[in-house]
Amino acid sequence: MRTKVIRLAAAVAVSGLMLAGCGSIKDKTATSATGGRIGATVPLLTSPFWQAYHNYVPRMAKQQGLDALPAVNADNDSAKLITDIGTLLAEGVRGLVVTPVDSAAVVAGLKQADNKGVPVVSVDVAPEGGKVAMVVRADNRAYGVKACDAIGRRVKSGKVVQVMGDLASVNGRDRSASFRDCMKQKYPALKVLEIPAEWKADKASSGLDSLLTANPDIKGVYLQAGGVYLAPAEQALKRKNLFFPFGDPRHVVTVSNDGIPQELAAIRSGDLDATVSQPADAYAKYGMYWLKKAMAGETFKPGPTDHGSQIVEISPGILEDQLPAPVVTKDNVDDKALWGNNL
Repeated sequence: MRTKVIRLAAAVAVSGLMLAGCGSIKDKTATSATGGRIGATVPLLTSPFWQAYHNYVPRMAKQQGLDALPAVNADNDSAKLITDIGTLLAEGVRGLVVTPVDSAAVVAGLKQADNKGVPVVSVDVAPEGGKVAMVVRADNRAYGVKACDAIGRRVKSGKVVQVMGDLASVNGRDRSASFRDCMKQKYPALKVLEIPAEWKADKASSGLDSLLTANPDIKGVYLQAGGVYLAPAEQALKRKNLFFPFGDPRHVVTVSNDGIPQELAAIRSGDLDATVSQPADAYAKYGMYWLKKAMAGETFKPGPTDHGSQIVEISPGILEDQLPAPVVTKDNVDDKALWGNNL
């Protein structure tokens, strides 16, 4: 089973490299019937999750009749993202689907778009201000709670660690705070240790190495981004002779976020207990869905959608379409509805 995981990782990595080579924002496309080209950004391409999202973007744009330029990779650099937004606007795009790297820093790019009358949909990460037509995102506080419960039901006492995302992102803050608060309220016999890894594999690896050396009695691990953290976490546990499958009394309960094929394979093999499946396909689909409506001049309000989600006002003037993100365990890992089973 681990051989299958390696093959999957290699296939997705090759796909990501091929896509990265196509990300020039100077490529031209013909004007579409919807009124012009649109631009899209991805925060990074070192994660299988974002490689998958990158793949979905042109497909979902085409489904909506939108004429999308190749998505631009911000390379986890908020300053580059602002530059990319400015360049896309200079290219004359009529709409933008943006994933912020930093929830505060992206406001400068949103202001550029607003000044040109270009609507923006924010995907996966909510901005701290500025004007967006819609945020397409799952409830990231729920991610932390779901991971907390998945570990808390399996570990009765001792130490657990959460490998956190970038705290400059509202996603990292929401997942970290909700996991911490849930553990304190519902599982007080568990002590939470934390690693600020900033969505970076090397920081996750070095942080886990140091923490496991000092705390070889760790009973559970929460990985806030399986696409970036799963492989380094498994390697760190192996180096410390703590990597054992589910059912072995030495098994360290591990729960992640993303729902990539590698996580699903690890659940099948018993190496990963659960993941919260973040909907890469639906992020791209509804990012384009709301952008098309915004480009047509439509405005939105809180309430249920026609696709089984709920629009909520997360801060004054900022609406979020909160898409479902199911917990995946051995019981439902083969569900064909999971995007990770359909790449």
